[in-house]
Amino acid sequence: MSSSDTPIRVMLVADPGVAARRVKKIQEAFTAEAREVLADDVTVEIETRSVRISPDGDLDIRALGQLDAEHLDADAVLMLTEVPRHDGGRPLVAEIFCENRTAIISYPTLGVRSTKRRIREIFMDCLLQLLPESHGPLRQKYAQRWTRWRPTETEGRHRLFSRAGTGDLRTILGMTVTNEPLRTAPKLSGVLAAASATGAFGIFYYSIWQMADALSTVRLLSIGIAVILSMVVWLIFTNRLWDKPTNKHAARIVMLYNGSTVLTLLVAVTVLYLALVVGIFVGALVVIEPGFLADLIGTDIDLFNYLDIAWLSAAMGVVAGAIGSTFDSSTDIRRITHGQREFQRRYTEEELE
Repeated sequence: MSSSDTPIRVMLVADPGVAARRVKKIQEAFTAEAREVLADDVTVEIETRSVRISPDGDLDIRALGQLDAEHLDADAVLMLTEVPRHDGGRPLVAEIFCENRTAIISYPTLGVRSTKRRIREIFMDCLLQLLPESHGPLRQKYAQRWTRWRPTETEGRHRLFSRAGTGDLRTILGMTVTNEPLRTAPKLSGVLAAASATGAFGIFYYSIWQMADALSTVRLLSIGIAVILSMVVWLIFTNRLWDKPTNKHAARIVMLYNGSTVLTLLVAVTVLYLALVVGIFVGALVVIEPGFLADLIGTDIDLFNYLDIAWLSAAMGVVAGAIGSTFDSSTDIRRITHGQREFQRRYTEEELE
C-alpha cells in the first residue's frame, strides 16, 4: 500500500442500464482494492448518466469538459459507456485524458466475459495512469493479455486497443449482452400471442401428429432453425432495425450495430420458440391420450413423439406469429437494439449550431 495520506476521490460514471448495474456491483471491491494499492483514504462515488455521441457515431469528447467541470474535486473520473468505440480498424477499449482527469471505458469491447473482475482491473489500470504519482510497476498487475496501450500524438492522451482479429467479434458479443436479449423477449408479446394461438391447433389436429411422426429429427431441427431465422429477418426489416452508414467513417461501427441486432433478436426469438415448445408439449401431454395417438400413427409412442408434435406446432405458430410481430410501443422499437439506442444520444444539426 502507498504511504501517501492524501485523500483520493474517484468518480465512477456509467450509462444507464447494464453498465450502471455492473459498476454498482464492483463499487465495494474496487474501493477496497484502491485503498489497498493507493491509500487508506480513498472514496469512490457513482453517478449514472449518458454521454451523447456526435453525428459520426463516436463519443462527443466535448462532454468530457462538462464532466471535468462538474467534478472539480475528484482526482479521477472513470466512465463506463455502452458506446462501442473504434479507431484505426481496431476496437478501442479505453482512452485516457490526463488533462481532464478522465478515462472512458467502452463496455461492449470487453466482450461476453465482461466480469466484475475484468471491469475492476481495467478501472484500476486507468486510475493508476490518471494519478500524478508514478505507479508503473503496479500497472503490470492489471494488464489484460488481449489489450495493448498506445500513445497518441496528443500529450497526456493514451488509448487501449484490443487485439486485431478477435476484437470485432468480442465487441459484437459484448453489444449483444448489453442489449439484454432475455429482457427483449417479453417485448415480443404480439409474436408470442399469435404464435401460441396458432401453435395450440397442433394439439388437436391429427394431420400435425402424423406429419411430426413422419419427419426425421434432422428435418424437424431444420424447420425450427429456418423458422427462427425467418422471424429474425422479418422483425428487423418490418421494424426498420437495420442501420445504414451515413458515411465511410461510420461503416465499421454500423456493422457492429447490425451484428449485435441480429444476435440480440436471434437469442430473443429462440427463447420464445423454446418457451412455446415447452408450453405446447405440456398441453399435448394433457390433451392427447397415449393409446389414441399410438393407434393413429401405428407405432409405440414415447415422450419424443409429444416433443416432435410440440416442435412442429411451435414452428407453425411462429410463422403465424409474424402477423403479430409488433412491439408494445415505439419506445420498445427504439431501445431494443444498440444502434437504435445510440440514435437517441446524437446531436441534431440544430443542437450543434
